Amino acid sequence: MVYAANEARYDSMPYNRTGKSGLKLPAVSLGLWHNFGGVDTIENGVRLVRRAFDLGITHFDLANNYGPPPGSAEETFGRILKADLAPYRDELIISTKAGYRMGPGPYGERGSRKSMLSSLDQSLKRLGLDYVDIFYSHRYDAETPLEETMSALDQAVRQGKALYVGISNYGPEETRKAVTILRELGTPCLIHQVHYSMYERRFERGLQQVLGEEGVGSIAYSPLARGLLTDRYLESIPADSRAAGQSVFLKREDITEEKLGKSRLLNKLAQERGQTLAQLAIAWVLRQGRVTSALIGASKEHQIDDVVGALQRLDFSQEELDTIERILGNA
Repeated sequence: MVYAANEARYDSMPYNRTGKSGLKLPAVSLGLWHNFGGVDTIENGVRLVRRAFDLGITHFDLANNYGPPPGSAEETFGRILKADLAPYRDELIISTKAGYRMGPGPYGERGSRKSMLSSLDQSLKRLGLDYVDIFYSHRYDAETPLEETMSALDQAVRQGKALYVGISNYGPEETRKAVTILRELGTPCLIHQVHYSMYERRFERGLQQVLGEEGVGSIAYSPLARGLLTDRYLESIPADSRAAGQSVFLKREDITEEKLGKSRLLNKLAQERGQTLAQLAIAWVLRQGRVTSALIGASKEHQIDDVVGALQRLDFSQEELDTIERILGNA
């Protein structure tokens, strides 16, 4: 059956300006870090991507090493793009990254010009694209001059292989330096992708201020704390969950009674607001326009529906914000 996108897909999704650029991102973006690898069924990936786009999610985020195996998420999305989304390419924001371990040898990771640009070429082949909308330096590489890594991003834009560039997992000082270098090169830094949730708040310790001062957008990955800020783990660890398997990203020992206790109290507040815990967590990340977009992962369509439902109520009273801080132990 030929896919035809929902004609009402833009009716309810907010789109936020990214920093000082002309680019707008949906308030919720879909990441393909998990559930799109070669070990996963492409049928489920198709359902997830279609559902996301039908709800107005136009941004799909990848990296060269997403899978497993590395590279397979880009291959999967490339197949979906060719079969379903090719007619909508100009409506999509597709991003990828380079920097973490992708392959063997000295050029299989990090931020050298050789590694960054060859990685982008391989990503484009896997995706079946001539260009990506955003190309990121996935992490700061202290072994490579920052000028070299940033000039590789600049070159990607000048070659027409990326429209915009960004950085991810950089500290405040490295971020300011990277932004300055890119500005001097004539290719402004569009966005910073940062780990941010109620349980991970390093973003607030300097980086958020730098981005505001420099006019750079932000996108928060793992805003649901890899599932801890959903109702999935409130009572037990489901047999089909990430924590019950062999995932290195969420282990049984990460699900402490202390965090579960906080999640249960947050869930109570969410219910009082007429939201699920996941919706509360997304609304909190997006509160007061602090973040351009919340980057979610999903294994089932209803999870995307749930998160998008958060956009119906993004406001918080001061009392609610104070309650959240008390629950988290910050007040």
